[in-house]
Amino acid sequence: MATDDLGRTLRRLRRLASLTQEELAERSDVSVDVIRQLEQRRKHSARLPTLHALANGLGVELTTLLGDPPAVSSTGENDGPRFVAVRRAVMPALWGPAPKPPGPGFSLDRLREQIADGWTQYHAAEFDPVMKVLPDMIADARSATVAGHDADRGAGFAALGKALQLAGHVAVRMGKTDLALISLERAIEAAGQSPDPLLRPMIANSVAWTYQRQGRLADAMSIALHAAAGIKDCGHTGTADGLKVWGALTMSAATSAARSNDYARAAELMENAEAEAARVARLPQGGDSRMVSVFSPSSVRIERVRLAVQYGRPEQALALAKGMRLSKDVPPSWRTWLLLDVARAHTDLGDAAGAVKALESLRRVAPTWMQHHTLAVAIVRDLWALPNHPAGLGSLAGFLGVSE
Repeated sequence: MATDDLGRTLRRLRRLASLTQEELAERSDVSVDVIRQLEQRRKHSARLPTLHALANGLGVELTTLLGDPPAVSSTGENDGPRFVAVRRAVMPALWGPAPKPPGPGFSLDRLREQIADGWTQYHAAEFDPVMKVLPDMIADARSATVAGHDADRGAGFAALGKALQLAGHVAVRMGKTDLALISLERAIEAAGQSPDPLLRPMIANSVAWTYQRQGRLADAMSIALHAAAGIKDCGHTGTADGLKVWGALTMSAATSAARSNDYARAAELMENAEAEAARVARLPQGGDSRMVSVFSPSSVRIERVRLAVQYGRPEQALALAKGMRLSKDVPPSWRTWLLLDVARAHTDLGDAAGAVKALESLRRVAPTWMQHHTLAVAIVRDLWALPNHPAGLGSLAGFLGVSE
């Protein structure tokens, strides 16, 4: 469970930077009153643009300001044996032995199924099981890249690209963004030797997300827009898979724009995405949806809710979320974010009961993710600081260790 909070971390980082509250306010363009409220723990959360601005003013990554990420275990350990094994798989020893061709019992189809299952577990926040199987998956994929036939080698490089992309995502969730970028760069290299033209832009979107986590918002938006333009220029938006990858990149660019306080640009990008999302169901469908970017009318709506919360428009966020029916291809992680954003919107409006109701739903859907998610913990801390506690808040506070 979370043992620290935003206010304590902010104060510690500010003092390490030898900054007064007024100096940090000037550097970050965040009001000194907001900084005081956070440090005095009268507020336990803030909008993401504010958090990015504070991180930039402090000269640290956003992840450093937010504290332990969701994948860190309840012991607070994020460098245990399983993660060490993942790191070694991503970065094998220099001048080590070359991979050997796969043995007679190897099945590329089975490997692809294992990687797809790994992505399903990741989206369900089952990080420990994913880390358990990742080293062997990466090793098997590397073996497949030296198979006897060209077609098998190309498919092996595609599998290696997806396995390394998954390792990059897990590394981000562990707060290891530098390792994530190494894994993703190697994934892009593998993708370039595969026959799948969509794999490199999909991995580029993961790089953009990692840049967001590091506070490199301009870089994140640039790479997402560049990759999205490449997909259109090559005519890949004529298939469902190609349009999904383009849409995910476009929404990623919108998120970076919003966190940079460029709401006009974010709105323009989301309008483009929403106009195209309806075409996905009408286009020729591709392969395993677990291996392709998430993009549909449902995901666009979820992203619009998220951006409305970031804009400071909680009424609009709740109006967008009301009565939303999510399609079957929406992963649990996206449903998790939707419930978090609904809870945050209710909190911003002073509707503690509505926030608790959303958080109770989140606890039923994704208890592990919620227990270590910084935003969920921050929302409950904000609610716990209120003089009157709505029904159900005590149970949530105890679950997250906030009431201790």
